[in-house]
Amino acid sequence: MSKGYWIARVDVHDEAAYKNYAAANGVAFAKYGARFLVRGGPFENPDGGSRARNVVLEFPSYQAALDCWNSPEYRAAAQFRRGASIMDLVIIEGYEGQQPG
Repeated sequence: MSKGYWIARVDVHDEAAYKNYAAANGVAFAKYGARFLVRGGPFENPDGGSRARNVVLEFPSYQAALDCWNSPEYRAAAQFRRGASIMDLVIIEGYEGQQPG
């Protein structure tokens, strides 16, 4: 079974309100087995557009990533994010096929 990932790009407009989202989303992330691989930090954007923050969450499966997004726990947390930020999010299935070399 392939892992699932959330790849998010975020611009935060209200840091105080966004902290409420960050505090609340952990309930859903823990329930669905999420693990942060990237949570902010320095980055280069050599091509295309970007936002100020980048986040990559790993889930045990693609279905778990989808279930987390659709969960009542995440929906409750997302209410804090909506007024405080703009987010682009992709939920994607991991790849377990042949690798280069």
